[in-house]
Amino acid sequence: MSDSIERLYQAVIAARDLDPAISRTARLLQRGPAKMAKKLAEEAIEVVIDAVNAKREAVVRESADLLYNLTVLWAGAGVVPDDVWQEMERRERLLGIAEKLPKPAVKIPNPTTPPRITRRPIVALEGRALRKRH
Repeated sequence: MSDSIERLYQAVIAARDLDPAISRTARLLQRGPAKMAKKLAEEAIEVVIDAVNAKREAVVRESADLLYNLTVLWAGAGVVPDDVWQEMERRERLLGIAEKLPKPAVKIPNPTTPPRITRRPIVALEGRALRKRH
């Protein structure tokens, strides 16, 4: 798989200097990190919706879109695939291949700002069908 990602990354880099009027990749890179991040988030949401709705083939297609947009974001941010693979290898040494690094249990507050309780919104995905907007 990493060979496929590397080939995709090289194609993204090669498209960087193409005419944005004809190259989606050049257009995304030209529009900057906010646009690249928005496209990545949209594709991630589409993968989630299709997975929740048990649409396997759609998950495959949207995952390909997600990987493309992630690769464009990497290129725009100056990240090369090897940077990501090195991080994955580091995590594997620490926790095993399938584990994500745990979040810190305690955050040290900044003494110059008042304490604030922040909560993440809860999103219920079960019990209703989700639809993609197009």
